Amino acid sequence: MWLLILFLTTVALHHMSPDFEEDFLRQRSTNIHELSQNPVRVLITSAMWIDSGHWLPYAFLYTVFHAQAERWLGTLRWLAVCAAAHVFATLISELALLKAIHDGHAPHSAVNTLDIGVSYALAGVVAVLAYRIAAPWRYPYLAALFAFYTVPLVAGRTFTDFGHFLSVLIGLACYPLVRSRGKAWNPKETLAALWVNVRA
Repeated sequence: MWLLILFLTTVALHHMSPDFEEDFLRQRSTNIHELSQNPVRVLITSAMWIDSGHWLPYAFLYTVFHAQAERWLGTLRWLAVCAAAHVFATLISELALLKAIHDGHAPHSAVNTLDIGVSYALAGVVAVLAYRIAAPWRYPYLAALFAFYTVPLVAGRTFTDFGHFLSVLIGLACYPLVRSRGKAWNPKETLAALWVNVRA
Protein backbone atom coordinates (compact mmCIF):
# COMPACT_ATOMS: atom_id res chain seq x y z
CA MET A 1 0.00 0.00 0.00
CA TRP A 2 2.82 2.43 0.91
CA LEU A 3 4.54 1.78 -2.40
CA LEU A 4 1.26 2.45 -4.24
CA ILE A 5 0.80 5.74 -2.37
CA LEU A 6 4.33 6.77 -3.31
CA PHE A 7 3.60 5.92 -6.94
CA LEU A 8 0.44 8.05 -6.96
CA THR A 9 2.09 11.01 -5.23
CA THR A 10 5.04 10.81 -7.63
CA VAL A 11 2.67 10.92 -10.59
CA ALA A 12 0.95 13.92 -8.99
CA LEU A 13 4.30 15.71 -8.63
CA HIS A 14 5.02 15.34 -12.33
CA HIS A 15 1.78 17.21 -13.10
CA MET A 16 2.65 20.21 -10.91
CA SER A 17 4.43 23.35 -12.02
CA PRO A 18 7.87 23.81 -10.36
CA ASP A 19 6.73 26.79 -8.26
CA PHE A 20 3.53 25.09 -7.09
CA GLU A 21 5.41 21.85 -6.37
CA GLU A 22 7.95 23.59 -4.14
CA ASP A 23 5.27 25.42 -2.16
CA PHE A 24 3.11 22.30 -1.95
CA LEU A 25 5.95 20.11 -0.66
CA ARG A 26 7.22 22.74 1.74
CA GLN A 27 3.86 22.65 3.53
CA ARG A 28 4.32 18.89 3.96
CA SER A 29 7.97 19.13 4.91
CA THR A 30 9.43 18.16 8.27
CA ASN A 31 11.35 21.41 8.56
CA ILE A 32 11.60 23.35 11.79
CA HIS A 33 8.77 25.74 10.94
CA GLU A 34 6.25 23.05 9.99
CA LEU A 35 7.25 20.80 12.90
CA SER A 36 6.59 23.68 15.30
CA GLN A 37 3.13 24.21 13.78
CA ASN A 38 1.82 20.78 12.78
CA PRO A 39 4.27 18.09 13.94
CA VAL A 40 2.02 15.03 13.62
CA ARG A 41 0.63 16.06 10.24
CA VAL A 42 3.99 16.73 8.60
CA LEU A 43 5.64 13.64 10.09
CA ILE A 44 2.95 11.58 8.37
CA THR A 45 2.59 13.50 5.10
CA SER A 46 6.34 13.87 4.53
CA ALA A 47 6.58 10.08 4.34
CA MET A 48 4.14 10.00 1.42
CA TRP A 49 6.47 11.69 -1.05
CA ILE A 50 9.78 10.76 -2.67
CA ASP A 51 12.27 13.61 -2.56
CA SER A 52 13.92 12.66 -5.86
CA GLY A 53 10.62 12.45 -7.71
CA HIS A 54 11.71 9.11 -9.23
CA TRP A 55 9.59 6.13 -8.23
CA LEU A 56 11.30 3.21 -10.02
CA PRO A 57 14.63 3.36 -8.11
CA TYR A 58 12.72 3.45 -4.84
CA ALA A 59 10.48 0.56 -5.97
CA PHE A 60 13.65 -1.47 -6.50
CA LEU A 61 14.98 -0.56 -3.04
CA TYR A 62 11.57 -1.27 -1.53
CA THR A 63 11.61 -4.75 -3.02
CA VAL A 64 15.18 -5.48 -1.91
CA PHE A 65 14.89 -4.15 1.65
CA HIS A 66 11.38 -3.22 2.81
CA ALA A 67 9.66 -6.27 1.35
CA GLN A 68 12.24 -8.60 2.91
CA ALA A 69 11.96 -6.90 6.28
CA GLU A 70 8.15 -7.02 6.25
CA ARG A 71 8.17 -10.71 5.31
CA TRP A 72 10.64 -11.46 8.12
CA LEU A 73 9.28 -9.21 10.87
CA GLY A 74 5.60 -9.05 10.01
CA THR A 75 3.82 -5.87 9.00
CA LEU A 76 3.42 -4.33 12.46
CA ARG A 77 7.05 -4.76 13.53
CA TRP A 78 8.29 -3.59 10.12
CA LEU A 79 6.11 -0.46 10.39
CA ALA A 80 7.43 0.09 13.92
CA VAL A 81 11.01 0.14 12.62
CA CYS A 82 10.05 2.49 9.77
CA ALA A 83 8.18 4.84 12.10
CA ALA A 84 10.92 4.88 14.72
CA ALA A 85 13.63 5.70 12.17
CA HIS A 86 11.52 8.30 10.36
CA VAL A 87 10.21 10.09 13.46
CA PHE A 88 13.21 10.03 15.79
CA ALA A 89 15.83 10.73 13.13
CA THR A 90 13.73 13.64 11.86
CA LEU A 91 13.20 15.17 15.29
CA ILE A 92 16.81 14.77 16.45
CA SER A 93 18.32 16.05 13.19
CA GLU A 94 15.98 19.06 13.14
CA LEU A 95 16.88 19.85 16.75
CA ALA A 96 20.55 19.72 15.72
CA LEU A 97 19.77 22.09 12.84
CA LEU A 98 17.93 24.43 15.21
CA LYS A 99 20.95 24.54 17.49
CA ALA A 100 23.19 25.24 14.49
CA ILE A 101 20.95 28.17 13.55
CA HIS A 102 21.03 29.54 17.10
CA ASP A 103 24.82 29.19 17.20
CA GLY A 104 25.20 30.97 13.87
CA HIS A 105 26.44 27.92 11.99
CA ALA A 106 23.40 27.76 9.69
CA PRO A 107 21.25 30.55 8.18
CA HIS A 108 17.86 31.35 9.69
CA SER A 109 16.25 30.49 6.36
CA ALA A 110 17.03 26.86 7.13
CA VAL A 111 13.90 26.73 9.31
CA ASN A 112 11.97 26.41 6.03
CA THR A 113 14.22 23.81 4.41
CA LEU A 114 12.45 21.37 2.14
CA ASP A 115 12.67 18.00 3.89
CA ILE A 116 10.44 15.21 2.63
CA GLY A 117 10.91 11.59 1.70
CA VAL A 118 11.25 8.09 3.02
CA SER A 119 15.03 7.72 3.16
CA TYR A 120 15.21 7.71 6.98
CA ALA A 121 12.76 4.80 7.13
CA LEU A 122 14.75 3.00 4.45
CA ALA A 123 18.04 3.46 6.32
CA GLY A 124 16.46 2.11 9.50
CA VAL A 125 15.13 -0.97 7.72
CA VAL A 126 18.45 -1.61 5.95
CA ALA A 127 20.10 -1.51 9.37
CA VAL A 128 17.66 -3.82 11.15
CA LEU A 129 18.11 -6.40 8.37
CA ALA A 130 21.65 -6.91 9.66
CA TYR A 131 20.08 -9.12 12.34
CA ARG A 132 18.60 -11.29 9.58
CA ILE A 133 22.11 -12.38 8.57
CA ALA A 134 24.05 -14.89 10.66
CA ALA A 135 27.52 -14.09 11.98
CA PRO A 136 30.20 -13.77 10.68
CA TRP A 137 28.46 -12.75 7.42
CA ARG A 138 26.68 -9.98 9.31
CA TYR A 139 29.90 -8.05 9.92
CA PRO A 140 30.80 -7.24 6.28
CA TYR A 141 27.18 -6.13 5.82
CA LEU A 142 27.47 -3.81 8.83
CA ALA A 143 30.83 -2.48 7.62
CA ALA A 144 29.37 -1.64 4.21
CA LEU A 145 26.29 -0.11 5.85
CA PHE A 146 28.30 2.19 8.11
CA ALA A 147 30.68 3.13 5.30
CA PHE A 148 27.74 4.06 3.06
CA TYR A 149 26.20 6.38 5.65
CA THR A 150 29.32 7.63 7.44
CA VAL A 151 31.24 8.92 4.41
CA PRO A 152 28.52 11.45 3.43
CA LEU A 153 28.23 12.53 7.07
CA VAL A 154 31.95 13.23 7.33
CA ALA A 155 32.20 14.80 3.87
CA GLY A 156 28.97 16.80 3.77
CA ARG A 157 27.96 17.24 7.41
CA THR A 158 24.40 18.24 6.50
CA PHE A 159 21.44 17.66 8.78
CA THR A 160 20.08 15.04 6.36
CA ASP A 161 23.41 13.16 6.43
CA PHE A 162 23.17 13.26 10.21
CA GLY A 163 19.56 12.05 10.00
CA HIS A 164 20.51 9.09 7.82
CA PHE A 165 23.28 8.08 10.21
CA LEU A 166 20.87 8.36 13.13
CA SER A 167 18.38 6.19 11.25
CA VAL A 168 20.96 3.42 11.01
CA LEU A 169 21.56 3.57 14.76
CA ILE A 170 17.81 3.57 15.42
CA GLY A 171 17.36 0.56 13.15
CA LEU A 172 20.06 -1.32 15.03
CA ALA A 173 18.43 -0.30 18.32
CA CYS A 174 15.28 -2.16 17.19
CA TYR A 175 16.92 -5.49 18.07
CA PRO A 176 14.22 -6.29 20.69
CA LEU A 177 11.73 -6.47 17.81
CA VAL A 178 13.69 -9.18 16.01
CA ARG A 179 14.86 -11.51 18.79
CA SER A 180 11.96 -13.92 18.36
CA ARG A 181 11.90 -13.96 14.56
CA GLY A 182 13.61 -17.31 14.07
CA LYS A 183 17.00 -18.45 12.87
CA ALA A 184 19.20 -15.93 11.05
CA TRP A 185 19.92 -16.51 7.38
CA ASN A 186 23.27 -18.18 6.75
CA PRO A 187 24.58 -17.58 3.19
CA LYS A 188 26.93 -20.57 3.53
CA GLU A 189 24.02 -22.92 4.15
CA THR A 190 22.11 -21.46 1.20
CA LEU A 191 25.08 -21.90 -1.13
CA ALA A 192 25.61 -25.46 0.10
CA ALA A 193 21.96 -26.31 -0.56
CA LEU A 194 22.18 -24.82 -4.05
CA TRP A 195 25.31 -26.85 -4.76
CA VAL A 196 23.57 -30.05 -3.67
CA ASN A 197 20.63 -29.25 -5.95
CA VAL A 198 22.93 -28.52 -8.87
CA ARG A 199 24.76 -31.83 -8.43
CA ALA A 200 21.56 -33.84 -7.97
